[in-house]
Amino acid sequence: MPDPIKLLIWDLDDTFWRGTLSEGPVAAVPAHLALVRATAGRGLVHTIVSKNDLAPVEAQLEALGIRDFFVFLRVGWQPKGPVIQELLAAMQLRAPNALFLDDNPANRREAAFYNPGLHTADPAEIAALTPQLLALGKPDAGLSRLRQYQLLERQQQARAQYEGDNLAFLRAAGLQVEFREGPAALLPDVARIEELINRSNQLNFTKKRVEAATLAASFADSRRCWGSVRVRDQFGDYGLVGVFCVDLDANTLEQFVFSCRILHLGIEQFTYAWLGFPALEVQGEVITELTKTDRPDWLTIVGHDPNAAATAGNPGAAGAATAAAAANGTPATAAPRLRVFLKGGCDLGQLTPYLRAFDLAVEEEFNFLNENQITAHLEHTALLRHTRELPPPEQQRLAQLPFLGPGAFDTKLWDTTHYDALVFSPLMDYTQDLYRERRTGLEIPFGGYHNLLAADPTALAARYARRKFRGMDEAFLRRFAADFRYEGPISPTGFAENLGWLRRQIPAAVPIFFLNGSEIEVPGSAETGAAARHAALNAALETFVAGAENCFLIDVRPFVNQPADVTNNLRHYQPRHYRTLAQHLAQAIAAWRGQQLTRSRWADWQAQAWQWLPEKVRYAVARVFNPRSWR
Repeated sequence: MPDPIKLLIWDLDDTFWRGTLSEGPVAAVPAHLALVRATAGRGLVHTIVSKNDLAPVEAQLEALGIRDFFVFLRVGWQPKGPVIQELLAAMQLRAPNALFLDDNPANRREAAFYNPGLHTADPAEIAALTPQLLALGKPDAGLSRLRQYQLLERQQQARAQYEGDNLAFLRAAGLQVEFREGPAALLPDVARIEELINRSNQLNFTKKRVEAATLAASFADSRRCWGSVRVRDQFGDYGLVGVFCVDLDANTLEQFVFSCRILHLGIEQFTYAWLGFPALEVQGEVITELTKTDRPDWLTIVGHDPNAAATAGNPGAAGAATAAAAANGTPATAAPRLRVFLKGGCDLGQLTPYLRAFDLAVEEEFNFLNENQITAHLEHTALLRHTRELPPPEQQRLAQLPFLGPGAFDTKLWDTTHYDALVFSPLMDYTQDLYRERRTGLEIPFGGYHNLLAADPTALAARYARRKFRGMDEAFLRRFAADFRYEGPISPTGFAENLGWLRRQIPAAVPIFFLNGSEIEVPGSAETGAAARHAALNAALETFVAGAENCFLIDVRPFVNQPADVTNNLRHYQPRHYRTLAQHLAQAIAAWRGQQLTRSRWADWQAQAWQWLPEKVRYAVARVFNPRSWR
């Protein structure tokens, strides 16, 4: 095998196991189970392409204790050649780095035709191939490579829920980039950096290989600025995924390399902009094209060092940032900042960098993708009441609903020792519908603008399967229809009652800043009646805040008031409006506190330096260069 195998693609019937699952019981092949576990422990990744039904396949894999070793399952009845072609693209791998195991010669020929360079083998050959496969890769006892592909799978499943609106997905993903520079920061990662430079090709713009023996020494070269790039988002931590080296005298890039695990996230273009677009002579073929103008606005810089973010756009200038702070009279150690707890949908993560430009410490609690690959929203006031009022056994019972999951009743909201002010977005009350359990009368929020009990369960299950939801099969939907009845959206009266309950749960001294919703009619939206819902609950929220102690309303309607102000629905705003919203929020917090919030001098200088730019460009630049720190 001239190309190193990184991926094993397994057929199931009479290949991975003995027998045909759709015809009856199958028998495990112990050697195959052992091979999967052993090679996963050396960094090889395993997937399945099988003509079968998904539910029994997953049940059988679970019974064998092997399900979690497989990612990107492709189980269905489509021809395998095109399926493998799509699979490799999704996993960001090349056909020569994959081995397809199938007992049917016709399937192997088809797969090879659609995927030139793909290795194929009959299961009878597995025993002979095993020593070669066990010699590939390197020890990975923590299964870190498998974890990275599980992360990629979660990310892509979430991306699919945005139905083609990739920009909206990227802005909601909470992407954070950390740059580390200098020998002290890089030496612990020298092995990973050497591996990335010497083994990466598709996103290796310079293709200048290095010797491990001299790499570490070069980090200390004062004529060069070496740095690493780390990325994380709401789906997990991608780890060290990029390396750069700038020749400071010539302002040219000698190394500019990234892992394919961050493909389509804009990391390489963001880094190039952060470095100030130094000269770069691209070597060979790469799968993305860099520009000297684009500055992706959906990423946030986080600092390994508290001063790291302040050096954005100036490689190797951490010391300069410290000196500048001293020159401006900024104290080296800041006083404890007002602590703000931000709870709502994950799009509110776009507020955080702007709030942190003020002297605010921000902690977030947003929706997340649960273990069933379904976005779990935990901020509906009906669900919040269950976190306080239901006994743990009842919470655990309801958590078995696939759209909730074990984390549905976990919240830091009630621990008020870690925040001084609460910022709460109740937009899930505006959006989700309620379903009442017939036996207990408990209300559970899910979905929105669609009564799933009125839909054909077969068709709805197929739709959920296409979105990769787990547990939302036809059998569950029929049980759910038998156990629950549709109530529709929360009423303004019920909403106001829950707001009063929420106010009573939070100490009276802690202010609550409520964010309301826009009332825009979005052309072509599938959310029929959304603007009217928003108007009704906005009125209820305004009335409640007017009569409640230590509650404040942050009104988005003055600046989010036409279709061009939102993206894919009336809850997701254009990026510039999150900056405006953060400023309104900071002003309200300052008024409550009775003390003006201090904005960083760097941010003030930045606003003056870039004020001649169009607002959209100025916003994008601010996103790149603003000092930021995240939890």
